Amino acid sequence: MAPASPGPDEEQPEPGRLTALPQSVRWLILTLLSLVLAGLLTMVHIPAALLLGPMVAAILMATNGARLSTPLLPYLAAHSLIGCIIARSIDADIVTTFAADWPIFLSIVLAVIASSTLIGYIMARNAVLPGTTAVWGTSAGAASAMLVLAEAYGADARLVAFMQYLRVVCVASAASIIAALVFHASGGAAPEIVWFPPVDWLELSKTLIVAFAACAVGAYFRIPAGTMFLPMLATALLHGLGLITIDLPPWLLAFAYALLGWKIGLGFTRRILRHAAYALPQIMLSIVVLITFCGGLAMLLWRFLGIDPLTAYLATSPGGLDSVAIIAASTPVDLPFVMALQTARFLLVLLLGGPISKAVARLIDR
Repeated sequence: MAPASPGPDEEQPEPGRLTALPQSVRWLILTLLSLVLAGLLTMVHIPAALLLGPMVAAILMATNGARLSTPLLPYLAAHSLIGCIIARSIDADIVTTFAADWPIFLSIVLAVIASSTLIGYIMARNAVLPGTTAVWGTSAGAASAMLVLAEAYGADARLVAFMQYLRVVCVASAASIIAALVFHASGGAAPEIVWFPPVDWLELSKTLIVAFAACAVGAYFRIPAGTMFLPMLATALLHGLGLITIDLPPWLLAFAYALLGWKIGLGFTRRILRHAAYALPQIMLSIVVLITFCGGLAMLLWRFLGIDPLTAYLATSPGGLDSVAIIAASTPVDLPFVMALQTARFLLVLLLGGPISKAVARLIDR
């Protein structure tokens, strides 16, 4: 890879057409633009539309002089809700399937993590992106959580977001095309979202109390990404014991995703966008290499373990867990196997992300 241009240093907010407007008007414009973009992306089934729409809206606002910043407490509350979303994805079927074939799952997941780390290290070593940003950006899975972790460990969350969600879109598109054209599967339409379903307010209150209390502990003791990890662990444990039911209404999740998207997008500048555009060819190459490597792992599962090809491909697909779940749920595949491998990768990426980032930083310093 060719040496990159200088990294995207911090700069002062840029003046623009929005600067002179009252702050309340700027927030109103941001909210309305976020709703429109999120709605459009949802209509065309773009993965993570509820985060991408607000993030793109915030980028447009920030690069035109909006000069807004996300309030701290709501942003931390969004962290805790992301932790609850992760905890909710762990169920008995996934645990049972993983326990039955754990050597296979662990081998595949570690191979994917190793390959994505190597790609990130090469990009960081060649100064394609600053510091360990490339390592977090190439991390195979848990995109929304990676943004929280990257920020906690000092990487540029804006460029991490650019890499992660570009990969999510590419992986989801590739999985849909391969399922339809290669395996002649019909695929599945995204289920219609019921924004205001009936809510068990008692269970929701218990979940939020546990999550926000754990978030406060993480913030008080300054645990890296503790505002997400501790709520995840606390709610997963209590949910597993049957003491709470994690049932988060879509409107609340939309609020959490919007806050995360705004936090990232409002930090963008024109200089950051130019740097992202400069690194785009290398980023696209890293995505293609990772997808190809995971496709090779799928072939090994098919060739040596007799797992049907589409199941193997969807299970090893590097990211976009929600979109892969939609495809897998409506095609003739082994759904528990797909979701167990995807979830195992998701959780291991969360657990190993910090240590891997520190190890790569030490290697780069040497």
